[in-house]
Amino acid sequence: MANTINGNDIQDMVSHWLLVPVNGYLGSSYGQDIKALLHRPQADGAPEALLQKLRVDVPVLQALPSGAVNLYSVQTPPDRLDLVIEVAGQAITVPEAR
Repeated sequence: MANTINGNDIQDMVSHWLLVPVNGYLGSSYGQDIKALLHRPQADGAPEALLQKLRVDVPVLQALPSGAVNLYSVQTPPDRLDLVIEVAGQAITVPEAR
């Protein structure tokens, strides 16, 4: 019996990646630094660099077509900006950076 990876598995992998800080595993650069992204202008390419690191850290995403992984923000009143990573049409809210 072959093991298959479904959309929920991929969503769980991305959610895990979002919770792990960079270098969270000894000897590995796996993880992300959302705080650094929040304090940089989007025009400098930081969002795309974050998505590229996500694709490297979660190799199953490399099998998806170009444009299947996106990052966008949603204004939430009164003064909040929530980040969302969309993977193959499934939205994953980025946990609040503390």
